[in-house]
Amino acid sequence: MDVAGDPEGPRPPGGDGPPGSARERTPSRLSREQLFVLISAGSLNLSSMMSYSILGPFFPKEAEKKKASNTVIGMIFGCYALSQLLASLVFGKYLVYIGAKFMFVAGLFVSGGVTILFGLLDQVPEGPIFIAMCFLVRVTDAISFAAGITASFSILAKTFPNNVGTVLGSLEIFSGLGLVLGPPLGGLLYHFFGYEVPFILLGCLTLLMVPLNMCILPDYESNPGKHSFWKLITLPKVALISFVINSLSACFGFLDPTLSLFVLEKFNLPAGHVGLVFLGLALSYAISSPLFGLLSDKMPHLRKWFLVLGNLTTAGCYMLLGPAPILHIKSQLWLLVLILVINGISAGMSIIPTFPEILNCAYENGFEEGLSTLSLVSGLFSAMWSVGAIVGPTLGGFLYEKIGFEWAAAIQGLWALTSGLMMGLFYLLEYSRRRRRVRVPNTLGTEEERTALFSDEIKP
Repeated sequence: MDVAGDPEGPRPPGGDGPPGSARERTPSRLSREQLFVLISAGSLNLSSMMSYSILGPFFPKEAEKKKASNTVIGMIFGCYALSQLLASLVFGKYLVYIGAKFMFVAGLFVSGGVTILFGLLDQVPEGPIFIAMCFLVRVTDAISFAAGITASFSILAKTFPNNVGTVLGSLEIFSGLGLVLGPPLGGLLYHFFGYEVPFILLGCLTLLMVPLNMCILPDYESNPGKHSFWKLITLPKVALISFVINSLSACFGFLDPTLSLFVLEKFNLPAGHVGLVFLGLALSYAISSPLFGLLSDKMPHLRKWFLVLGNLTTAGCYMLLGPAPILHIKSQLWLLVLILVINGISAGMSIIPTFPEILNCAYENGFEEGLSTLSLVSGLFSAMWSVGAIVGPTLGGFLYEKIGFEWAAAIQGLWALTSGLMMGLFYLLEYSRRRRRVRVPNTLGTEEERTALFSDEIKP
């Protein structure tokens, strides 16, 4: 592990620079531009997460009325992550050509439009036409979200070069609110006003944010960089952190198709109360993320500990979710909720440091400062998260059906355990290499001094 004060050479932006550097002397108060960027990013996080989560309470039932099977409904949900994966890589590569502000605003505009269109799908004829339209609208929504979030990460890192972790962690509050508010608000509006109103209302609110962001969002210009995604992902440290992002995203995704079924079957809760179980996870993650972001910026050496300990804690949580039969612990509702709360905290501990760590690694390996590198890192982060969002629910649903929730959750926890141990081993090796590099110059200096003294002695 690394410790404060280790000689690590020049540090890149993101709170990891040398003490007293110009980049670390950030003003204590937000500038007007920074405040506007926070408002824009917060509005995107809130609206996109509400659009993503609003389908849960009522869309499957409506889709069944239109002759869509359970498998097809699952594919409609699953195509979102796959489309986001592919789109994130493309947008990350070409953001400097398209423009960060344009990509952000266009993503918000398209997202609002397709959300409204989703509310009109009940007017489409049942059968293949309805299914095809669902896929088309869902894929378009995923692409628009990938555009918005890739641009958002890049703009945030450009505006807050020394406080990336703090800002990203703080904005997770809006993401958590969107995930928490989406299902109950959507279900309530559906109950009183029918299928169309939740989507049309949310879509119109999203569209209203477009002119606001056009006015307040700064327009950053950047020249295309010489580096590529391949160069970034082949850096060993970046590859391992990408694996961490995969594992954490998969752990979240695992719960989507499995936890509600387990709670209903095991504890006989009313269907309306199942959402309250998820609340512990979402709220603890949203509340803890700003704290870990602040700590990772103020004390960058802690990021390594956060990544490792967060993953190991997450692995322990999934062993106890069931709990795993090998532990011989009786499953109880209070224990399940407590573990979900701890899991939310450990997820915040692990996820928030990943972006600044990848960014620092890129700068240390010769990537130029500017939007070109920020867009690559943003696209990579979104793409790696999408990979986990695809694998987690798919593998979770399969394992739940074959071996039950208790063992399935334990196996899912092995992914987080593996990523945590691999990151810990990498940081130990990195620390060892740096210590050896520090000793070598000192040894050479001593040998040079001895040679000089010896030559003086033998001179006639």
